[in-house]
Amino acid sequence: MMNIEQIKKEIFHSLKLVLPDFKGELNFIIPPNLEMGDLGIGCFDLSLNSSKKPEEIAEILSQKIKPSSVIEKVKNFGPYLNFFLKKDVWFKAILEDILLAKPGQYKEKDIKDKTILIEFSSPNTNKPQHLGHLRNNSLGMAISNILSELGANVIKTNLINDRGMHIIKAMLAWQKWGERKTPQSEGKKPDHFVGDFYVLFEKKKEEIPSLVDEAHCLLKKWEEGDPKTIKLWQIINNWAIEGIFETYKKTGVKFDKIYYESEIYELGKSIIKKALKKGAAYKREDGAIEIDLGDLGKRVLLRADKTSVYITQDIGLAYLRWQEYQPDKMIYVVASEQDHYFQSLFKILELLDFPGAKNYYHLSYGIVFLPEGRMKSREGKVVEIDDFILEMENLAKKEISTRWPNISSDELSERALKIALAAVKFYLLYFKPSRPIIYKPKESISFEGATGPYLLYTYARARSILEKWGKEIDFNDINEIDLSLLKTKEELKIMESLFFWPEAIKQSAKNYNPAYLSQALIKLAQNFNEFYHFHKVIGSEEKLEKARLLMVNAVCQILKKGLNLLGIETIEKM
Repeated sequence: MMNIEQIKKEIFHSLKLVLPDFKGELNFIIPPNLEMGDLGIGCFDLSLNSSKKPEEIAEILSQKIKPSSVIEKVKNFGPYLNFFLKKDVWFKAILEDILLAKPGQYKEKDIKDKTILIEFSSPNTNKPQHLGHLRNNSLGMAISNILSELGANVIKTNLINDRGMHIIKAMLAWQKWGERKTPQSEGKKPDHFVGDFYVLFEKKKEEIPSLVDEAHCLLKKWEEGDPKTIKLWQIINNWAIEGIFETYKKTGVKFDKIYYESEIYELGKSIIKKALKKGAAYKREDGAIEIDLGDLGKRVLLRADKTSVYITQDIGLAYLRWQEYQPDKMIYVVASEQDHYFQSLFKILELLDFPGAKNYYHLSYGIVFLPEGRMKSREGKVVEIDDFILEMENLAKKEISTRWPNISSDELSERALKIALAAVKFYLLYFKPSRPIIYKPKESISFEGATGPYLLYTYARARSILEKWGKEIDFNDINEIDLSLLKTKEELKIMESLFFWPEAIKQSAKNYNPAYLSQALIKLAQNFNEFYHFHKVIGSEEKLEKARLLMVNAVCQILKKGLNLLGIETIEKM
């Protein structure tokens, strides 16, 4: 059985017969139009060690490469060498690869069996998560799913920041003005309840400047283990964490290991003291321990009063994780505001001869803006995940009710939530992570264009064809079906999109960028919908009907698989 990878190898082998010294990789592209072939490669790299121009090399190769079991003919177009493939062989390989896929089929040799830790989300326990957190969570889940698909042993971790001044502010405000209210008594989600008191503190401190000093005193009591302060902290903290996990559940975010800052913040102190003895760090005149990172500047590792700074904790946690998992890769999903911080952390680990320091990676992502500007949690001007998803659900409900006025309320709610989550997650994953996003709700919920609902709609449309057919399809009969009957340009475009599906996953993993997969799914959906508008499946000539049913099945499987990798559930009916 020939599959997609073997098709590529066959073309590579044909090239090696005329270029035996070539040791690079072939990066296939889709030619601008169907008359120019099925697959193409640029000859720019081939000309690097030659006196000939790429155009000349393409012409020479087109004359020398012979037809094979896969290749029908070869033509040159400028600096590009384009391959015309034998459609029955090519299409059979694509459909068998998808419809008869085996577990672990897409494992990548550089990734499979590697232990990869991914830290993402890392919320503070003083407020609900906002839209920026949802981008973080969506990236963390998508990258985890994609790496797992390629064979990695992925461990999803979360460091919950449950100590420090942020939670102290909410504690103090509740202590002063909470009047013993609880989330239950107020009928409010627990993290929103805590967040209200954090915002209240920020407002009250403008009227009562001494509040800041009170907060510092309360923090000192917490650090000293004062029982009353610890009890208050546990109450407020538990409320916040309860609410945060409700949001995780609703949005499909899961973790394999959770660390709490309150339990590990002292980690790293002994490591810093050893670094001081070895001369990797030094003590300042005021008693603080510092390290010189060259172009990155200097970093305090321990304060003069011997208390930890945040980077002390991360150094200690790095050693703890190494003891627990010895990962081949450690990925931190954190906003671009912390770029310098992670450059410093990785440099410190390197200077401390930390095992695997070279394998630490910061997946930096751009900030999410609203059309009216940046979100600010201190002022309460923030789009919280829960409220935003609810708003998106309401938009989805209006659209669904218009199409299916007799739908039950339970089904309406279930379907609306899936559409809302698809809209938000896909919008956040469609762009390169490093790119800042201006989030436009109405644009993201649209059933047209490059959106999650558009993909759900396309999947449901393809599924409706199979439901209408109503019979079980035996994929093992592919050999008995004449796939060369798939001749229209719309069918060829679909097959091209299906051919590049595995490459989209690999590029997403290689670059830690789900946008490759997101954009590939949109291209496939666009090509399918174009086919749907011009051609019928059921009711076409019998042999053609069978070939098209196989193709539609493959489209369904890839859309479902791709959306699931992005953390998005499909819907059978829209």
